[in-house]
Amino acid sequence: MDLITVFLIAAGLSMDTFSVCISAGVCIPEINAGHYLRLSLAFGFFQFLMPLIGYAGGITVEPVIKNYDHWIAFVLLGYIGGKMIWEGIRTKDDSCDTNDPSRGKNLFILSVATSIDALAVGLSFGVLSKPILIPSIIIGVVCALFSALGVFLGKKAGTFLGKKGEIIGGLCLIAIGVKTLIDHLM
Repeated sequence: MDLITVFLIAAGLSMDTFSVCISAGVCIPEINAGHYLRLSLAFGFFQFLMPLIGYAGGITVEPVIKNYDHWIAFVLLGYIGGKMIWEGIRTKDDSCDTNDPSRGKNLFILSVATSIDALAVGLSFGVLSKPILIPSIIIGVVCALFSALGVFLGKKAGTFLGKKGEIIGGLCLIAIGVKTLIDHLM
């Protein structure tokens, strides 16, 4: 597979994390280098790791993953999106401070939910007997860059949107989950 194709695949896989990071940028009140690093490294790492896992899983696990991956992404993104909407509706001003999407459970859930498609890409590379290490590295690096850009753009939008931005971000996450579900069911 040529490098241009791999970069296009990487950009496509990064769109979910880009959207999530825009939402995170809206939610986090005072963004610092740590937020950029945690989000970029976590999303980049999972986008790197999942194709390797998918490749290793090969054809034997494909039917199981194919039947449930969209539901897993839908539930996880819906949960986090719903939580963001709830926090945006609440009148408490510091709701995002306690639910920093760049830390802990939230970061892990978002990282897994947005990288499930990369698992399927790894499976397809395995089925096609294509090398996976270099594409996985490219996918991870591109995703990390898209993540940082998403946080930056989200923060810029967040200053104008305030709490409404958190609600919009939550709606975006739910929309990504619904889109993933519809794409796989159709």
